[in-house]
Amino acid sequence: FKEFFVALGHRGEIIKRYFLDYSSLSGSMTVNLSRGIVEAQDHDCEDWVVHLKNTGPETNTGGRVKRLQRWLSDETFMLTYGDGVSNVNLNELLAFHQAHGRIATVTAVRPPARFGGLVFNGDLVADFTEKPQIGEGWINGGFMVLEPAMFKYLRDDESSLEADALEKLAADRQLAAYRHESFWQCMDTLRDKRMLETLWHEGRAPWKSWD
Repeated sequence: FKEFFVALGHRGEIIKRYFLDYSSLSGSMTVNLSRGIVEAQDHDCEDWVVHLKNTGPETNTGGRVKRLQRWLSDETFMLTYGDGVSNVNLNELLAFHQAHGRIATVTAVRPPARFGGLVFNGDLVADFTEKPQIGEGWINGGFMVLEPAMFKYLRDDESSLEADALEKLAADRQLAAYRHESFWQCMDTLRDKRMLETLWHEGRAPWKSWD
């Protein structure tokens, strides 16, 4: 997976600036001040192509996907919201999608508990546990595989990916669920952000599957 489309909205300029600076700040460089020449060195960036597409500051979730149709209408593509992290195996997810032959696949995950737990030894607290995944119920984890036929469920900028596409795909029996029992966590609150940053800085991030 080496080509990505980012549907930019509010504060999209910050994401653009990140990618504009990414290459020059990733390694060493030599700057010839008199000639205005910058030479990048130790350049070890990912072999990716990232398309940053403006999709409007107020466009709804489905409308953003609809605006990308001209670039995504020829083949199967993956979609994610970008506010969650997981160790879902994308190759297995794609294989599952291709096997069932439906228009869309969502990754079903166990919602995380809001609080951590206590481990008792009699009346004494023996240990603390981090927030676990709840063993009951499933939610849309935000990692999807879609066929171009899904675009017929989206009309315009007001379209909702959830109400106008996913719910109607489900009603048409064209939506399958890939059950992921392992790590998944959204970042909706400051508490979520701090927890995920702690996991990252301590080298315990389950979603980091690369070297």
